[in-house]
Order: sequence, then structure tokens, then C-alpha cells
Amino acid sequence: MKSALDHRSSWLGQAMARQGHDDEHDEDKGGGKRYRAVFISDLHLGTPGCRAEDLLDFLKASSSEHLYLVGDIIDGWQLRRRWYWPQAHNDVVQKLLRRARKGCRVVFVPGNHDEFARGFIGHQFGGIEVVDDAVHVTADGKRLWVTHGDYFDGVIQCAKWLAYVGDNLYEFTLKLNRYLNHLRAKFGLPYWSLSAYLKHKVKKAVNFISDFEQAVAHEARKRGHQGVVCGHIHHAEIREIEGVLYCNDGDWVESLTALVEHHDGRLELLRWGEAAPAQALQAADVRAATA
Repeated sequence: MKSALDHRSSWLGQAMARQGHDDEHDEDKGGGKRYRAVFISDLHLGTPGCRAEDLLDFLKASSSEHLYLVGDIIDGWQLRRRWYWPQAHNDVVQKLLRRARKGCRVVFVPGNHDEFARGFIGHQFGGIEVVDDAVHVTADGKRLWVTHGDYFDGVIQCAKWLAYVGDNLYEFTLKLNRYLNHLRAKFGLPYWSLSAYLKHKVKKAVNFISDFEQAVAHEARKRGHQGVVCGHIHHAEIREIEGVLYCNDGDWVESLTALVEHHDGRLELLRWGEAAPAQALQAADVRAATA
């Protein structure tokens, strides 16, 4: 029986081997909404909760000079417990590799769920740079520190066993959420996120998010940056914290969000709308950053 490591090598090898064949049908040659930079995180490839098809639609409908993968791209925690890797997840890997080969600078900042990739910091895979963190300078000169954010999560750093328990509970919540929304769809009701509801109703969860945002913004200011881009907590947000522009690009499990930089340096949070027509980008609950 193949180990999880053997499987990881197998799917990555297959994805890279198919690149030449996929060029014949490459959508990255032009078209779509063009941005200067795109930041996405928390894809959690390798889990049933990953919305890989929606992510593929977003990537096909947009292009950029820079693409930052801000951690938890592959969920190594879940893959160690149970192997789950459908074709759509392989297609995402192929798409990212192809994007790098076509001239887009693709930077991968590993997170806690894909911490195995931190052993490859300083290397490139198929043109994708693997770094511990990065600094992105916007068109209007803002220095943004790019980090996943798990270093500022006390649970991850001090009680990792508790983080594993929380991860299992989150997976259970997502599974229950799928059943609930299947029933809601039958009655013509819109999508509703159980986990988001619990996060906003449970006081400790709200305090955790606030503390996390404050800690990340404080570290960015300490390092001399005007802003920070992170992920980790699955809570998309753009706001100013004590003079620092805090940007969280959300996730591709529930919120389906990406942070983008326009060519004038303006930052915007985009949500891929479930009811949107194919190839259309919708901005929902969006707050654009001021210059």
C-alpha cells in the first residue's frame, strides 16, 4: 500500500507531466479580468470542503502579474488521516503551475496545514517560489507584508493537539453545513454558513479573531510595513488597525474570496458569487482600501 508521501509525489508528478498536453487548451493566454496582483489562501486541497471547481472558475476568469498563495493551499493534516484527491484538485495544481510558466510570478507562503512545504523554503517547483513570507510593493508604493498568520495563533504555537481537535470539529461542521444547505436549497433558501454563524455568535471566537488581527497588524508595523496580507482564520477583511492596512483574503472553503490589487494600487476584496453567471466576478461585502 502506498504511503501518503508516495501519493503526494504521484499526484504532483502527474500534474507536472500533463502540463505540455494542457497547453493546447490553455485559458491563460488572454482574456478575463486583469489585475496587478491576486492573493488567495486556505484552499484546503485534499478535503471534501475545498471548493476547487469555484476556484478554477475564478482563475479562468482572471489573470495577474503576481499571484500569492498565502498558506493552507494543501491540507496535509487531513490527507494524513484520509486520502482525498479528486480530479478537480489536480486541475487546480495544474492551473497554478501553468500560470507560473506563462509569466505570472507565483509565490507560495506555506501555512500550518501545509507546513511540510516549509522544508522547501528557498526552492522553486515548476516556477512557483516557496518562501517563509514575502513583501509585496503595490503600484502606489505601499509595502505589504505577506504571511499566512499561524505564527500569531496561540493555539497552534502552544497547544497543537488542541488545533488538531479544532480542525476535526471544523470538518464536522462543514459536513453538517453541506447537509443543511442541501435541505435549504430544496426549499429555495439561499446558502447559509453554520461555521460563520457560530464564529460570530461565540464570544471567545470573536475575541480570538480580534486578537489575531491586532497581533498581525502590530508585527507588520514593527517590521516597517504599511500593511499586511494574511489568511489562516477564514475571515475575509480589509480594515485599518492603528495605521496599518490589515487585509485577510479569506478562504476557498466557504467565503470564496480573494484579495486583488488593481493596476493603480487600489486593493479590493472579491467574493466569487454562487449565483453569478459563469466568468463573472461579483464583489459582495466589499470594502476597497483607501490610498
